[in-house]
Order: sequence, then structure tokens, then C-alpha cells
Amino acid sequence: MRAYRELLAVLTWTLGVVGCGRFGFSSSTTSDSSGSMVDAETLLTDSGTLMTASCVGLADTCGPSQNESCCGSPLVPGGTFYRSFDVAGDGMFPSNAYPATINVFRLDTYEVTVGRFRKFVEAGLGTQANPPNPGDGAHPLIGSSGWSSSWDQYLDPDTPTMSADLVCDPMKATWTATAGANENLPMNCIMWYEAFAFCAWDGGFLPTEAQWNYAAAGGTAQRAYPWSSPAGSVAIGCNDADYFPSAGSYCVGTTGGLLPVGSTSPQGDGKWGQADLAGSVWEKVLDSYVTPYSFTTCDDCADLSTIAARTVRGGAWNADQDSARTAYRYYDPPNERYMEMGVRCARVP
Repeated sequence: MRAYRELLAVLTWTLGVVGCGRFGFSSSTTSDSSGSMVDAETLLTDSGTLMTASCVGLADTCGPSQNESCCGSPLVPGGTFYRSFDVAGDGMFPSNAYPATINVFRLDTYEVTVGRFRKFVEAGLGTQANPPNPGDGAHPLIGSSGWSSSWDQYLDPDTPTMSADLVCDPMKATWTATAGANENLPMNCIMWYEAFAFCAWDGGFLPTEAQWNYAAAGGTAQRAYPWSSPAGSVAIGCNDADYFPSAGSYCVGTTGGLLPVGSTSPQGDGKWGQADLAGSVWEKVLDSYVTPYSFTTCDDCADLSTIAARTVRGGAWNADQDSARTAYRYYDPPNERYMEMGVRCARVP
């Protein structure tokens, strides 16, 4: 039965390719239990847990009790919704001028943790010495969305330099040179190029802005926050998300900070089980940041028009409740590092 459901999902995804460009997703590979090399995106257990390069042998230290797998990747069913719109009665995001249709995909349960990113760094990847191959990490339904060799120049020259640069803030950076207490914290201080390279290596890709928005909004529910029930509720507290409630006040300590991924689960989860879609760290997506949107309608679309700024979504531990709304958009220079920026990967179904 599981094989039949997965075949249906893949067929649904594949049918969406007609008229949409190439299907050339360049996946990474890793070893299965027999030592054979297999496509990373196919390595899912019956419970939907990833067995990709960043997850094989990783300790179960995530979730509210810090004893769950850090590597789930639930299905997000396809549908049509309105980008940057929600049904909240405050009218903050009232425009339904930008409809989008999304095909079925997977979106990881958690933001990429320090522990998962450590395997990427220790493999010597994401540097000028070992960049992704051209075309790696392409969105399967969007042509020319994979890695460009022109981006190699923005990567650090080697692993020691990268490891040092990942400590972009002496107090708030989550990366440590050796494994320690931060392994289940969300990885921050990464550039967009490194986020792209990580997801490509790990058998996935950066979600499009429309995919991310769809998952956070609960699809056609158009939720104000990922957990909103009813969908128009604007109730938010520190049990829902790690954010900045008011001047001089943080959810973590007196100066703010990051919780282990999934700490506010399940209360703060989205409709399909993704945690920390609001607060924690801003999440990098594939699209260039252009406002207003370049496309009035969107069928598995992404704006790839400029590398000057890339879109980020979801707010952060040092951002307010409005930034945590599912409709809110912000941006990030792709070659800079900030302590409030992280990533979550998407995958084929």
C-alpha cells in the first residue's frame, strides 16, 4: 500500500511537468545498508524519516522532549492558494491578487540543525575547493534553477575558512568547531549559497517562496500563523514560536536566543507537521526578492531574476509577531551571514 501511495505521488508530480520545462533534478547519493549508492531523495523510512547524507547515524535529539528524529520530511499535498494573503480579520494581508498552484512536495519537519550541517562541513563540501556541480539542487519543475558555476566565487575557499566564518556572531552563532551542546539547534550564520549547496547535497532543494508560503499557510486555509485555528486567529505566544514579543522582551532569556528545533511542537506546528515555520530563524527560499511579485499567477513558479537579494520567510527569534505571519516577506543578501538566518529543505514526493 505504501509503495502504491508513493507511486501515485510521483505520478502526480510528474504530470505537473508537462509544459513546465525539465525534470532534471540532480540528486546527491549516499549508501544504503548494503553499501550500494542510491539516490538520496529516495531514502525514506516507512515513517517518512530521511536517511540522507546528513541524517544517517544522526542522534534523535529534536522535538519538544529532544528525543525525536531531526529528519522527518512530511508530504505537502498540492493545491491552489493566494500568496501573501491570510484570512485574519485585522486586514494586514488582504490582497488575493497573486494566486499560485503548487504540486505535491515534501518539506522537512525541522530547520537544518547544526548536527546535520556538520556532516556537510566535515565532508569538505560547500567551498570553492569542492562546490556543487552545475545544475545540482534544481527544482524539478523549474528549468535553469540548479547550481550555477558562477556562484562558486561566493563560497569560502576551504573548509577551515568556512568553519571560522560560520561563527558570524560570538554570542549567537550556533556553529561550534567541534560537536557539543548545540547539535539540535537550528543552523544559523549560513549564506544563501551554502544553504542551496547543503540542500542539493542532501538530496533536496531550496523550496520556492510559493511552496514555503503554501505549507505555512495551510494551503487553502490561508492561516495567519502556521498554527492558527480558526485560520484567521492572530493569537501568538512563546508556546507557539520563539520570537520577539515586545520591546525589551524575548521568548528566550533576556537577550533572546534559539531553542532546539521543535521545542514548541506540536502547538506551533503547521497543518502538515512542519515545526518552527514561524520564529526561530528566517528560512531562505529559492526566489529572488522582488516586490510586488513579478508574476500575477504562478504554477510552480520561482522568480530567478536577480541574485542581489533572496527572499526569506517566517520571522526569527529577534523579529516581532508581524514578521512571523505566514504572509510576511523579507530579504537577505545571498553572500552575507546573519545570526537570525537559517534554512529548511524541500524534496520530491
